[in-house]
Amino acid sequence: MSSALLIEDLVKRFATGKPAVDGVSFDVPAGEIVVLLGPSGCGKTTTLRCVAGLEHPTGGRISIGGRVVSEPERGVLISPRERDIGMVFQSYAVWPHMTVYQNVAYPLKHRRNGGGDIAAKVRDTLELVGLGDYAERPVTSLSGGQMQRVALARSLVYRPQLLLLDEPLSNLDAKLRIRLRDELRRILKQTGMTGLYVTHDQSEAVVLGDRIGVMREGKLLQMAPPDEIYNRPADPFVANFTGASNVLLGKVLGRSGDKATIDLGAAGRIEAWTPHQLSTGDKARVALRAENVRLGESGPTNVFSGRVIERRYQGMQTVYDVEFGGQRLEALELGTAARHETNREISLTLPPDQCWAYRDEGQAAVD
Repeated sequence: MSSALLIEDLVKRFATGKPAVDGVSFDVPAGEIVVLLGPSGCGKTTTLRCVAGLEHPTGGRISIGGRVVSEPERGVLISPRERDIGMVFQSYAVWPHMTVYQNVAYPLKHRRNGGGDIAAKVRDTLELVGLGDYAERPVTSLSGGQMQRVALARSLVYRPQLLLLDEPLSNLDAKLRIRLRDELRRILKQTGMTGLYVTHDQSEAVVLGDRIGVMREGKLLQMAPPDEIYNRPADPFVANFTGASNVLLGKVLGRSGDKATIDLGAAGRIEAWTPHQLSTGDKARVALRAENVRLGESGPTNVFSGRVIERRYQGMQTVYDVEFGGQRLEALELGTAARHETNREISLTLPPDQCWAYRDEGQAAVD
């Protein structure tokens, strides 16, 4: 399968400071949805804007559908309107003086290859996004979620090679955001659209993306399917940003294959998966998710005895703070009943495959 989008060693520098995008490379095969995930200022939106042609890269190469659209070293810079892309922004960016139909029909009437039965294309696209009965309504009479559907329909109606989405759900309320998030993936897959989606919301990234690229300070740290990002994070930042809030500190006792044995001091020893070339004596930090801590259970390895020092009941789940051997971690247990009391001794198991050991270089996991 050919790549609808290919980014090679992309660099974007503004006037001062570090590059906003620093040597980023990845591809998006036709029909795939790639999500760029990261905190504000990590370079994800700048990357998307370079693909759109709204920012001019400093270096590297961008190809869409096999055609180079940007390569500063050779003086290549194709205008945004010639790149055959669609774009959906955070703001709805609809034309308030037009009806729903007129908004969606507009790009067909102003594109050289729009042609064909415009009415049929608009009607089919509005049905796809759930607005089939709204064609003649003024767009200003719609809710925020409906206006964003209009913006999506307008970007899909001419079937671009590539659809760019810049945090399109961020202006919606939480309940509507969840509903549209699920529908958006269905719509893109139903049309076979290739998508590059930008967000800081990890739940959006996991639901929407065939692959997720985690960015920090202009660099792409890891590009992988969602389950790999969640279960095999490449470094402490990726682990922490995707929810592994627990960090245990220790020293490497040894390594066998992809597993390392870490001395946690008074807490004992722990076995953990590691992507790093750790050596005996290295300082290490072990990351794990609260939901992967097994309270009141005993397994074959990584079994400890601790004390529940705080309990926070949250209705559908309970969060516990547990202390063991001078280390402290958070455990999350699903269910509407809190099973464990505070100030009680408790056994806990930390599954080795869900504990991840990294070299401790003294940096905070997240800025």
